[in-house]
Amino acid sequence: HVQLVESGGGLVQPGGSLRLSCAASGTIFSIYAMGWYRQAPGKQRELVASTTSGGSTNYADSVKGRFTISRDNAKNTVYLQMNSLKPEDTSVYLCNAEVSPYRGTIPMDWWGEGTQVTVSS
Repeated sequence: HVQLVESGGGLVQPGGSLRLSCAASGTIFSIYAMGWYRQAPGKQRELVASTTSGGSTNYADSVKGRFTISRDNAKNTVYLQMNSLKPEDTSVYLCNAEVSPYRGTIPMDWWGEGTQVTVSS
């Protein structure tokens, strides 16, 4: 069993910044991709940013140049630095990780419960 715990959400004014963190714990042999998704009410879940264990990154076009994803493999933690926030960034942000619990096992997707980010004046 794996737990992903997000933190760092909150209320911020347009143009402001927030830093989200997501720490994975539990039965973990290896973590492959880690990423952040978001889901607003009535909308589909969308990828915000992801990173591989080797450090490659991928961003949604809507956040390129404003958001930065990073990870600390030693701490099994992924971060999302969000700058120049816009009202349309308001959403629940969810952490995702592909985790193999034991050597040789197929990785499975795990999700955090999400953290609310609200951008409003």
